[in-house]
Amino acid sequence: MSATDNLGPVGSVGHAAPPVDVAVVVIGRNEGQRLVDCLASVRAADWGDCVFELIYVDSNSTDASCDHARQAGARVIEVKPLRPTAAVGRNAGWRATSAAQVLFLDGDTLLVPDFVRAARAALAENAQRAVVWGHRRERRTEASVFNRVLDLDWVYPPGETEFCGGDALFVRSALVQVGGFNETLIAGEEPELCARLRQGGWRIQHIDAPMTYHDLAMTRWRQYWLRAERAGHAYAEVSHRLAGTSTPLWQHEKRRNRLHSLVLLLYFSLALVGLATQQWLAVSLVLAAGAAVVVRSAWRARWKSGNPGTLLLYALHSHVQQLPIAWGQVRWLWSRRKGQARELIDYK
Repeated sequence: MSATDNLGPVGSVGHAAPPVDVAVVVIGRNEGQRLVDCLASVRAADWGDCVFELIYVDSNSTDASCDHARQAGARVIEVKPLRPTAAVGRNAGWRATSAAQVLFLDGDTLLVPDFVRAARAALAENAQRAVVWGHRRERRTEASVFNRVLDLDWVYPPGETEFCGGDALFVRSALVQVGGFNETLIAGEEPELCARLRQGGWRIQHIDAPMTYHDLAMTRWRQYWLRAERAGHAYAEVSHRLAGTSTPLWQHEKRRNRLHSLVLLLYFSLALVGLATQQWLAVSLVLAAGAAVVVRSAWRARWKSGNPGTLLLYALHSHVQQLPIAWGQVRWLWSRRKGQARELIDYK
């Protein structure tokens, strides 16, 4: 049976289309060839007897994304909100289908062929599960040091989790129950949704199975900074919204980031003062202390990779990123004080 045989809704005149089991909702904006590859990976996946429909939600692209999606057999929904967010696209997608399950994908990902079967089996094991997600990894780690390092950011231990990322299989009735994604959030919309799902008694399950391959396409420092700044914005806003609820999120991470960034600023200040005053012993001690901390962090993360060089780079990243994350928190606090909503923080 080919993927085309499973694509729904289908049917000739006088014949009802078969019911759709899974709606695949792909969101994107100006993804170009990445979108073409993403849609092709969905069509090529192992669907077995599962009937699926393919929906592409476009956020005001200026390239040929919509044409590419139609050529791939997808139903195209175009959204043009005044304040574009990923949540707007995802909500438009799942609300346009009656399928019992919804697989969300970003347009810069490739679906692993076996994931849907594994995820549907995990959902069937426990009626309280609203979300199942697997491993997302970078597909071009050799393209830049950023891709290589940030690939490990996607590595989580399997088991029940507090939240998922942008790629995941959802139970549609759970989305209906909580009203879907919060469209006012420019970052952290998946964790915030998962918190509300957990408030309603649902569970989030991370399975030990490959799910998607992502194309971060990060080659510049500015991209790295903006991505981390967006994470800081999410920490600040989502933790503020969920404070005092039965499922508070990122309270500890928010406070730890602020302390961590202050320690980093002090560290760099000591190093600069030592250099300026030519206190070479002091500079050596400061650098040695920093190196020791990085090595310690690499050792703690050794379960994520067997490559010592990658682990050291990842450990360095885990500290350096604290500064743009803190800046993202500061900017959210400033925007909130002024009563303004920040625009989407796009690193691509």
